[in-house]
Amino acid sequence: MLIVPVILCGGSGSRLWPLSRAAFPKQLLPLLGEHSLLQQTLARLDGLAGLQPPIVVCNESQRFLVAGQLREAGSEPLLVLEPEGRNTAPAATLAALAARAGGDDPLLLVLPADHLLRDAAAFRSAVSAAAAAAADGALLTFGVVPTAPETGYGYIRADGAGGGPRRVVEFVEKPDTATARQYLDSGAYYWNSGMFLFRAGAWLEEIGQQAPDILAACERAFAGAGRDGDTLRPEPQAFCACRPDSIDYAVMEKTGRAMVLPLDAGWSDIGSWSALHAASDQDAGGNALIGDVHAVDCRNSYLRAESRLVTAVGLDGCIVVETKDAVLVVPRERSQDVKRMVDELGAAGREEVRLGREVFRPWGSYDSLDAAPGYQVKRLTVLPGAVLSLQLHHHRAEHWVVVAGVARITRDDEVFELKKNEHTFIPVEARHRIENPGTELLHIIEVQVGDYLGEDDIVRFEDKYGRQGRTD
Repeated sequence: MLIVPVILCGGSGSRLWPLSRAAFPKQLLPLLGEHSLLQQTLARLDGLAGLQPPIVVCNESQRFLVAGQLREAGSEPLLVLEPEGRNTAPAATLAALAARAGGDDPLLLVLPADHLLRDAAAFRSAVSAAAAAAADGALLTFGVVPTAPETGYGYIRADGAGGGPRRVVEFVEKPDTATARQYLDSGAYYWNSGMFLFRAGAWLEEIGQQAPDILAACERAFAGAGRDGDTLRPEPQAFCACRPDSIDYAVMEKTGRAMVLPLDAGWSDIGSWSALHAASDQDAGGNALIGDVHAVDCRNSYLRAESRLVTAVGLDGCIVVETKDAVLVVPRERSQDVKRMVDELGAAGREEVRLGREVFRPWGSYDSLDAAPGYQVKRLTVLPGAVLSLQLHHHRAEHWVVVAGVARITRDDEVFELKKNEHTFIPVEARHRIENPGTELLHIIEVQVGDYLGEDDIVRFEDKYGRQGRTD
């Protein structure tokens, strides 16, 4: 039976702020090891029988970041770009429609892009064990064998015992500690992993029964979709009219076809700093120390430095995370409340919720080093072969100094190259562009001077990434 992985790469990961931001969420971060969670999700699929190229569903705004990581991982998926997030049920429905478009009816292995599974072989064995039931029309989910009375996860109660697929009796919301302990002791409950296996046709049949409005909206969006090579763009108006809902709420909690297979593979959803601490390597005192950290008499803490020295004395059960523009300090047992704090920051209009100090673009990134009224200093990093859009600014001039690599500069009718320690000036309203013609990273220090320095003061004339008229 053919298996098409469907990687759900949406979500903002706000509980892992300030490392995870809306524009660069946790699935794109190398939180555990050198590869991102998305890349690790793809890697654990290697060796599955019948494996086909994956379908990756992500937000349109993150397309270049996701595509870059997929290239690094050697994966060539179909990339489905949602104009707005609508939760997992519409995402799975779009993937099912795409998988059926060629005439086949493969199994869809639906996986969040931001989970940890330490035992990839056990995971692949579980998928193989579930394949027959899914091929027969079951909508199968993987229930993680619980190891503690966890209150941060939903639970699934299974019918009967054994290691094979079993009928789902009920889905249970996150319990209190006493109830979670009862679930653990009973042996009949499993953590809800959010991973699924079902035939594309079976999913479409069942969502048509349980949530026909979602199916209809996705069918309209798919019928009007634009296709550019391995990129599928659902028709925006039709897709945005779809109501958001999850796979569990829209279908799994209502259907009579739900089955669960126990999974014991070292799973974690990395859904909080506490969960990341538990999944990280720890010293003899139970501390996970990442980056330039010096800890004295600390225990059971997660201390992370991204850009400078972080020191701590006498902490017990704490989370401390430093980035270039923000610092988080929270007791480990309150780590779920980080989302509440991020919501409050968002309501106050703080840009730090969406962006870090370093902002990633299709061509590379820029890091805001300093700013005051009338000027701003950035470090631009341009990837080999990359080129910024041909653009102008109405309100600011720019001074560029190359500090590493070679830059090809367009300034109005001139085209010239700058090498290390050379500089140029871009006047207000001059058309300009930077290109990296070399094989090494290009680094430029940019000094902006003007009465308005917002990122929306950009008029694009040409852009190889299709961003004409946009400010991202």
